[in-house]
Amino acid sequence: MLYNQVMSSETKVGAVIVAAGGSQRMGGVDKVLALLGGEPVLARTIDVFQNSSSIDQVVVVLSEPNLAPGRRLVAERGWSKVTEVCLGGRRRQDSVLAGLSRLKDCHWVVIHDGARPLVTEDLISRGLAEAEETGAAVAAVPVTETIKVAGEGRIVHQTPPRQNLWAVQTPQVFGYLMIAEAYRQANGEATDDASLVEQLGYRVKLYMGAYDNIKITTPDDLALAEVLWQKRGK
Repeated sequence: MLYNQVMSSETKVGAVIVAAGGSQRMGGVDKVLALLGGEPVLARTIDVFQNSSSIDQVVVVLSEPNLAPGRRLVAERGWSKVTEVCLGGRRRQDSVLAGLSRLKDCHWVVIHDGARPLVTEDLISRGLAEAEETGAAVAAVPVTETIKVAGEGRIVHQTPPRQNLWAVQTPQVFGYLMIAEAYRQANGEATDDASLVEQLGYRVKLYMGAYDNIKITTPDDLALAEVLWQKRGK
């Protein structure tokens, strides 16, 4: 299926930053409010989108316990592009849908995990450029380790060729009409936005992400993110 939305000077780009997870693997620490370089992880993420010349509007999706802290953070920082902080749902896809519904007149959407604070403006802009070809572009990195497909009893069934395997990240970029349709027709649970678009028959293009664009889900991830942040010389 083809997609014919083209970028222009009139094109409006919205971002949905999804941060409504429960942080179950963080040992009692909320991952998006945890400190990275002395600032909340969520603030580090939003800063990049606020500073990106490619982004016009930002909607932040949070869990109920984080709604008030998140709104305070937005008020304190004065992020002009953040138009709403809204409540997420039980599943990630419910949270993305909540964010999509609050974007205003956007032609393109950049969906990003709030717990990936090492995203860069370059990753965002390259994703938007790559998405012009198919209407959908996803940051990803080649898998560096051999992957085994196992079944019952952890018996190996297959070793797929490593050169064909990519680890998917965010940002994920879509034409607004495409991703809205994908979420309207979503059947079953999806942890990846692109998979819903694929189900509709659209082509999804991978573009080179970054190995340091990690998602914080455990205390070890947070410790690694701190090292990577300091390495950047922030």
